[in-house]
Amino acid sequence: MTATQGSKELIVVSAVCVFDAAGRLLTVRKRGTDKFMHPGGKPEAGETAAQAASRELAEEVGIVVAPEDLAPMGVWLAVAANESATDIEATVFTAPGVWEAHPSAEIAEIRWLDLAAELPDDLAPLLTDHVLPALAAE
Repeated sequence: MTATQGSKELIVVSAVCVFDAAGRLLTVRKRGTDKFMHPGGKPEAGETAAQAASRELAEEVGIVVAPEDLAPMGVWLAVAANESATDIEATVFTAPGVWEAHPSAEIAEIRWLDLAAELPDDLAPLLTDHVLPALAAE
């Protein structure tokens, strides 16, 4: 879903925090982009945020989690990582358990992020400005 917020476009998305057995956070880079972000995307007509998150997770990285099993983490406004003059309104969930992932659909690359290590400088603003601070506070 896309709307206009002042002079900026606003895109509504759902995203999911997924962790592996080592406690690392899954990030993905979409084809033609240079920023890493959560798996996720825009809801289709009639989808709830959780349904969109569940569908995108399966499409992008092959992880199947029922929408009702996703735990809501928060809703944030952030600068879109790969689209100029655009903000996103992201509903972020966490997926229970530990996972393995593989890139599918428009995903060019996956990277597991060690939250205790120095963070790379190619992360999306949603991650750096909102989600990582929220995870650190848990």
